Amino acid sequence: MYRSMKTKIMVLAFVSICLLGTTAGAACGDSNKLGALFHRQSWQGANSFQPGSLLTIAEDHDPIVGMWHVTFTAQGNEVGPPDGVPIDNALVIWHSDGTELMNSARPPQDGNFCMGVWKKTGHNKYKLNHFAWLGNDTANAPGGIGNPAGPARIVANITLSPNGKHYTGTFSLDAYDTLGNPVVHIVGTIAATRVTLDTTVPDLL
Repeated sequence: MYRSMKTKIMVLAFVSICLLGTTAGAACGDSNKLGALFHRQSWQGANSFQPGSLLTIAEDHDPIVGMWHVTFTAQGNEVGPPDGVPIDNALVIWHSDGTELMNSARPPQDGNFCMGVWKKTGHNKYKLNHFAWLGNDTANAPGGIGNPAGPARIVANITLSPNGKHYTGTFSLDAYDTLGNPVVHIVGTIAATRVTLDTTVPDLL
């Protein structure tokens, strides 16, 4: 009895291996048959799971992520621009990977594209460490291409509105010459409005 049962188990195991081998062999190089065996993952939202999927994909975008119209205004400078003076007017994109990109209203030769990194510091609160790299200072050149200008660093602390459509905060801007010597220090306020599919040019001016 024991020997008969053992024989039956061995036969079943052999048949199963053969069937699996046949299926795998028939599917090799045939994308249609492979597709019948492995189903593509479909997105159903964060923390969701689809039975039969090979992978579970989850995305959790922070509410700061997106495109913004941002203005920088001088405020509280003992030396430098008085309160209310516009410092910059920019379009800014906050990426989900913790990086940020700004298209400044500065002349292109002055280095109007600059980049930063950000981190969430609390509920709807963020810190940004932003760098404008090298460019040319047009102030000393009537022809438009001036002397080499050094980098600048902007550190901002902002608060996102509860509805996620605006943010406000403060910034400090430190500019340097090409040797790394500080030449300008400005502090002020930030105000931003989210750019959407319905935003028009007059909305940005």
